[in-house]
Amino acid sequence: MKLYNSLGPNPHVVRIFMAEKGIDIPKQEVDLMGGENRRAPYNAEVNVAGQLPALELDNGQRIAEITTICEYLEEKHPSPALIGATPEERAETRMWVRRIDLNICEPMANGFRAAEGRRLFENRIKLVGAEGAADLKAIAKDRLLWLDAQLAGRQWIVGDRFSLADILLYGFLTFGAQVGQPIPDEATNIKAWYERAKARPSAAA
Repeated sequence: MKLYNSLGPNPHVVRIFMAEKGIDIPKQEVDLMGGENRRAPYNAEVNVAGQLPALELDNGQRIAEITTICEYLEEKHPSPALIGATPEERAETRMWVRRIDLNICEPMANGFRAAEGRRLFENRIKLVGAEGAADLKAIAKDRLLWLDAQLAGRQWIVGDRFSLADILLYGFLTFGAQVGQPIPDEATNIKAWYERAKARPSAAA
């Protein structure tokens, strides 16, 4: 296998997932800043969406989308279980992954692309305007505060089980801190959770 890797939160999530699994996959670096992912051969042969990361399988097939890549790796390497060891655990993890992805990660990333990252992305993808960017950031913050309340009394997002939901959120909150979207001061549960996640060796992947 081979991982097409780059800067950014999406590849970071997959690298953390791999580190937690103890999986070592060779990496091919793709120049995200230079737009290599938006040109052939990458967007013609590797990932037609022009996004990163992508995983090349042993049979030559390429798959993309971070949750899909992580699902595949979990099936190939089921232990330790980061999505779940039972149907019930997997359903719970996927529920939280979807909530975090749609309500926090997507508006956070799109808010960045349309504001601080506008010069990099404006010729690559359709963006909302400045007012829309501010609204997206506000949505991400609002949903993060909602999640903060849900984390009361929990070690990890799904209780005592470190999972893909934690990895996804950690990757994007680390990115958010770098682009002007830090964890709100009032989100004390998430701040404590973040320090626990940061202390795991995989966080540096």
